[in-house]
Amino acid sequence: MSDVRTRLTFFRVMAFVVGFALLVLTLHMVLHYGFDNDLLGWWAMPHGFLYMVYLAAVLALGSALRWSLARMVGVMLAGCVPLLSFWVEHRVTRQARAQIGAAGADARLVRQ
Repeated sequence: MSDVRTRLTFFRVMAFVVGFALLVLTLHMVLHYGFDNDLLGWWAMPHGFLYMVYLAAVLALGSALRWSLARMVGVMLAGCVPLLSFWVEHRVTRQARAQIGAAGADARLVRQ
């Protein structure tokens, strides 16, 4: 179960990082299209890289917890909407911890 907890921690960190990165990208769009300012013009490439790492984190956690493909895609898409990744991270963490706890309880019952 520690492998799943590690994957959950990695997912949580990446969800926070991608959520923050998306807010910076949104700021870039406002500056670029609203004020013709390219101060953050360099940010799109690092944001794209971080989002790809986030996708890998979702895939790793989802495969460990045996999520359906639809659920994984839904969590992946949450990284595309500003502020949504923070809310989804909270829900996923709560549900994953419950699932990990239930699996740990089942494993203890089997060993006895």
